[in-house]
Amino acid sequence: MRQYRTDGSEGARDGAPSAADRGWDESLYEDRSDASGAPGGRHADPARRGHRAAEPAKPAPSSDARTAEAAGSGGAGTRGAPRAKRRRRVLRWSATVLAVLILGTAGAGYLYYQHLNGNLDKDDLNLGDSKLDKADPNADGQTPLNILLLGSDSRASKENIRLGGSRADRDRPPLADVQMLLHVSADRSNMSVLSIPRDTRTTIPKCTDPEDGKVYPETVDKINTSLQHGGPGCTVATWEELTGIPVDHFMMIDFSGVVSMADAVGGVPVCVNQNVHDPKSKLKLKKGESVIKGEQALSWLRTRHGFGDGTDIGRAKAQHMYMNSMVRQLKAGTKLTDPGKLRQLAEAATEALTVDKGIGSVKKLYDLGNDLKRVPTKRITMATMPWTYGPGGSYVVPKEGDAQQIFSLMRNDVALDGKDKKKAEASKSAQPTEPSRPKAEIPVSVMNGTGTALQRPVTGRASVVAGELARKGFSQAVADQTPQSQADTTIRYAQAEQRGDALAVAKALGIPERLVKHSSGVQRVTLVIGADWREGNAYPASGGGTEKDGDKESHKAPDSADALRGDDKKACMEINPNYTW
Repeated sequence: MRQYRTDGSEGARDGAPSAADRGWDESLYEDRSDASGAPGGRHADPARRGHRAAEPAKPAPSSDARTAEAAGSGGAGTRGAPRAKRRRRVLRWSATVLAVLILGTAGAGYLYYQHLNGNLDKDDLNLGDSKLDKADPNADGQTPLNILLLGSDSRASKENIRLGGSRADRDRPPLADVQMLLHVSADRSNMSVLSIPRDTRTTIPKCTDPEDGKVYPETVDKINTSLQHGGPGCTVATWEELTGIPVDHFMMIDFSGVVSMADAVGGVPVCVNQNVHDPKSKLKLKKGESVIKGEQALSWLRTRHGFGDGTDIGRAKAQHMYMNSMVRQLKAGTKLTDPGKLRQLAEAATEALTVDKGIGSVKKLYDLGNDLKRVPTKRITMATMPWTYGPGGSYVVPKEGDAQQIFSLMRNDVALDGKDKKKAEASKSAQPTEPSRPKAEIPVSVMNGTGTALQRPVTGRASVVAGELARKGFSQAVADQTPQSQADTTIRYAQAEQRGDALAVAKALGIPERLVKHSSGVQRVTLVIGADWREGNAYPASGGGTEKDGDKESHKAPDSADALRGDDKKACMEINPNYTW
């Protein structure tokens, strides 16, 4: 989808076909799921587990009730005063740190309060049988961070029914209708956010619900149904299988959280290239820039029919624009100083939030937010997985070549904006490219990482490749039986002077130089055979990594990913001509 700009650098697209014209199954989006573009997830409701019946949402305590409780617990002269003092400290502290980045299912951000830990829902990170190994640290001991941002179409509370409609769906297991992977580079210099359309048809691996032990067998279905297979941990397992990218954490937030955050920051600027009115989402805006807040912001994030060709692809683009704009607002110094509004927002945000157990406290979320704030706005890139329509047009599939390219960039910690290549080449210039010692004196560990969520590891691969290295003169090559799992074959080395040794190993096996990496996580030259090399003694020419050495286009997101930079203030949504006024 083309991106329209307020400076007129893109012309309007005439006669855009409707979703029905393209064969898109409209039943996917009507009452039951059309209002699903905003995130969800709640205590004891189906959004959290993906299959349980809903329970009435518990009301947040009123301000007066909380004050009375604080004053009354332990007596007026004992615990009440210290608690009030701590609360004041928390409010003062929170007002200065609101510039936490997005929780991107729908572009919402979070306030972090120590005393709100009890509001957070926690769930297991990955419900699959096989899990990818975490990314390796770089030479400075820094590790990339991958956070899956999820949203569901749950109506399992009165407020979410009011905001999302479709009262009849209250007890229906929710669908994960917003899915974005936030990748933060190891050095925190850049961030890439990748959306996958909710109707992407893919393999959902076998998942086991840890609470009731129910086993959901492997199946092929739309990716949004993965939430119904035990909860968000199955969506994590599905992403790892599809992309080969290890997921470190997940987050979900619901409709009301989006509304609260948009109000809290005073509104978020958005732009449309024509007047738009989408009765289904209730979005109505005039051409040009508008500042949206509250339920109007939710309407923007839910709108599908009014954008682009009327499918979910346009909605993802609109969400990217909203997220970028909110980040700019927060980084520009937007603050909350009203303690009452802070308290209400904090209650709403944490009540709406479900996270994995690894970040299951407000302090951990606060630390994570501060980490994310280090990324400059101009180095944030939002993109959509390159896709093509499946037969009949009722679902999409990853676009061959382009989708794998963008997955590989993120796996290898390469920025989608294309600005990493020059830096990487400059850093190599002072490093050795020739072996520091004869082949027979280079210790090499070979590990088998060929297993994935759907494929068992190829037995004996480490021994086979170690034997091949020995035949080529690397007599100290040994097979390491430590279990591994990763998508791309890599060669890692610990010290700068070992780079030449690692390159010699790569040359002997036909492994591209781009897969040779400096890492603080190894002691010697270490070859991990990835899922891209399951057979043969020489690395396949069509193996992982970026597509071609020296090809500039392979070092950034392909055009089909429709990438949007975080500092692009001129971006404007293309409006479906059937929804203008």
